[in-house]
Amino acid sequence: MKKYIRLAGFAFLMIIMAGCRFQREVLMDGNTMGTTYHVKVVAGYFDPISDLKAKIDQCLKEVNAGMSTYAADSEISRFNSIRNTEERFAVSEDFFKVLIAAEDLYRFTNGAWDGTIKPLVDLWGFGDPSVQKKIPAKENIDRLLADVGFGNIEIQDSRHIRKKKTSLSLDLNSIAKGYAVDRVAAMIRANGFENFLVEIGGEVYVSGSRKNGQPWRVGINRPLKEASISQVYRVVTLQNLALATSGDYRNFFEIEGRRYSHVLDPRTGYPVRNTVVSASVMAETCMFADGLATALMVMGPVKGLELVERLDRVEAMIVIQQADGLLADYFSSGFKVSH
Repeated sequence: MKKYIRLAGFAFLMIIMAGCRFQREVLMDGNTMGTTYHVKVVAGYFDPISDLKAKIDQCLKEVNAGMSTYAADSEISRFNSIRNTEERFAVSEDFFKVLIAAEDLYRFTNGAWDGTIKPLVDLWGFGDPSVQKKIPAKENIDRLLADVGFGNIEIQDSRHIRKKKTSLSLDLNSIAKGYAVDRVAAMIRANGFENFLVEIGGEVYVSGSRKNGQPWRVGINRPLKEASISQVYRVVTLQNLALATSGDYRNFFEIEGRRYSHVLDPRTGYPVRNTVVSASVMAETCMFADGLATALMVMGPVKGLELVERLDRVEAMIVIQQADGLLADYFSSGFKVSH
């Protein structure tokens, strides 16, 4: 009898050891922030993972409640509705973190990234897909441009913010998805998982490796309007890094053969015309990569890569479309593509 008990115990131990050795990639997906998300987590067969999807959705719900410009009761919408420069507006910890990062991006890109550009985005018709696109009058652009500038927001240590101009409006969409990726990644790691991939609307953070021990490989979409969303242009290998890409090839309009991109230069109020069609950034956080990719679209390959080379643990690829229609890549010194 004791022999059978020992054998049963040995068999149970082997099952536990097999569960630790043999891992699986669990996929969770859904909708958020006007796009989709996909999360892959490498887990053992006995790892508790059943409630992770609910925790991901809760994270995303909280981020969206702060930064959605489409929800009238979000923090950012309530702040934008203020018409009083004396009112101090209390913000959540999530919102405060994003504002601090936004202020830094504005400063070291010399205004190429600016989270107060929303009035100009709306004027050009890019804030609402249902609005018919047209070229605004120059006087209207100049009028709104006078109120654009992240320096017109006072960020206080007490987690309060204040407008310095009543007409100022925030739009943090170009870093909000990146922050959501970082927030979900932090939650997954806090739950004991070290190997995973988080992707929201094309912005990605990866940790560790895949179940076979190989690094994560992430594709960058071909930056042409006729390319499908699944058409891969370049592939990069990532480990404990984020990758974000900004492009002008999905959201634009054409008038008399001239294309007007949704990527506006906050300093001029007009769509950029520097032949850049996409910018991809690797960085330690997805929020930073997300915002910098937008700024590089404005700065162009020369000034953009000069900035990237001064930043630690940041790499970039900027793609331009030449006069003959062909694409050309500009890489920072440490940006490597896989083959």
